[in-house]
Amino acid sequence: MRYRVFGRTGLRVSSLALGTGVFGTGWGYGSERPEARSVYDGYRAAGGNFIDTADQYQFGQSETFLGEFIGADRDDVVLATKFALGASPGAGLQGTGNSRKAMIQSVEASLRRLATDRIDLLWVHMPDGVTPVEEIARGFDALIRSGKVLYAGLSDFPAWRVATAATLAEARGWAPISAMQTEYSLLERTPEAELLPMAAAFGLGTVGWSPLGGGLLTGKYRSGETGRAQGLGAVIHQERDARSTAIVDAVLAVAAELGVPPGQAAIAWVLAKGVLPIIGPRTRAQLDDNLASAEVALSAAQVARLDAASAVPLGFPHDLVAAPRARDRLFAGRLDRVDGLGAPVR
Repeated sequence: MRYRVFGRTGLRVSSLALGTGVFGTGWGYGSERPEARSVYDGYRAAGGNFIDTADQYQFGQSETFLGEFIGADRDDVVLATKFALGASPGAGLQGTGNSRKAMIQSVEASLRRLATDRIDLLWVHMPDGVTPVEEIARGFDALIRSGKVLYAGLSDFPAWRVATAATLAEARGWAPISAMQTEYSLLERTPEAELLPMAAAFGLGTVGWSPLGGGLLTGKYRSGETGRAQGLGAVIHQERDARSTAIVDAVLAVAAELGVPPGQAAIAWVLAKGVLPIIGPRTRAQLDDNLASAEVALSAAQVARLDAASAVPLGFPHDLVAAPRARDRLFAGRLDRVDGLGAPVR
């Protein structure tokens, strides 16, 4: 396992994060305790140190399992959890959403389930569309000053709100927004329009969930397997149009060239793009397969083929300003003689 410095922090995290959304069976689908323990132990034995959970995962079981598993490893792992969706179906109005009240209550409950005195990285799971980012950022600052949380992050937020929160925190001397989480895979590349450039400009640690597109990029649904579709009654992506078919075809072709399973090629592509993938194995066999992706080296030509098959229009104004004629005019016809292009602009 290789490691990377996480955004503009001093954290050193493994190149694959372990998502534990299927640790437990509270949703009616997931891993029983022995299998979850085997997945955790296998990840740690491989050198993994970045654990991602949420109070809502399996209605609290995921956090409870991790509280049992981590034990003596606590100081060696970066433990991230989330709040906003509630730890139970009956969480109620005060136990859900992004308010400072919900944040504090959720953190206190998560600390008990995780059997720890601090959360290394706290995510807001997703925006509620009501709570101002100023309230969220100020709540993060209070928790970080108390020592109960070390770093703050936003998950599934639009770029303008993440940028606003980061700017407010910096301007007012509050604890910084350090990380961003988004869905990202060959099937979901729209974050490249706003979210990823924004994260680069602000120096945010960036992690991508569902690098396998809910399992579609493994090719297993073509062979009749059901997995998430049967267990949770839904999948994130389906092979429903020409683009998704072309993507799966390309992944299968590249994987065959490399002699690896398709899922490993798909995760290797995310790694090649600089986004830290969150893997979410339900079984030890799935974990071992996912871990091997860290050793897969895609050639520039293979990355380009996968890029071409999965390309999405970035829309206005990106397509306009990226047009060669516009770029050249903006640099007085001397674009080919200007160095330093491509650096993040804030």
